[in-house]
Amino acid sequence: MARMTARLEEGLLALLLGAMTVLTFLQVVLRYVFNHGFVWALEANTYMFGWLIMIGVSYGIRVHSHIGVDFAVKALPRAWQRATGLLGIALCLLYAGIMFDGSYTYLYKLWRLGVLAEDIPLQRWLLSIILPLGFALLAVRLIQQAIDILRGRASGLLLADEAAETLRELAPGTREPLA
Repeated sequence: MARMTARLEEGLLALLLGAMTVLTFLQVVLRYVFNHGFVWALEANTYMFGWLIMIGVSYGIRVHSHIGVDFAVKALPRAWQRATGLLGIALCLLYAGIMFDGSYTYLYKLWRLGVLAEDIPLQRWLLSIILPLGFALLAVRLIQQAIDILRGRASGLLLADEAAETLRELAPGTREPLA
């Protein structure tokens, strides 16, 4: 199940990015070659970008690609690293909860007022439903990270470590540094 969810998430991210790229390219060609374009293209790209970001935030937690400054945390003993990671996750969960509540309230008001998108013939709440869904998915990913810390599978909040990756790449016998 987790593997299928991961593939679905990656596929949706790729689909959104591809659709945004194709729509933008098509819009540029239509505007500059044929002096015509789609009225709804900019708004569609804006909503797709929002979906991409909201899904991408939780995806970044899952694959440990968010950048963090954790030099001081890594210098701490393992028990303190775990405690710091759990504190960081708790604060992130608080943020996700506040944003979930705010985005739910926002969508509820859009639904009650019947607000339509500007150029797309759909209710705005339908196009913006990713807001509470994205924050809920972020909370799920953060809880998974907390469980990994509590079970001892992680020493803290796992972040991207670009310096360590670069050093591994430049280790003797692996690759030559770029001139």
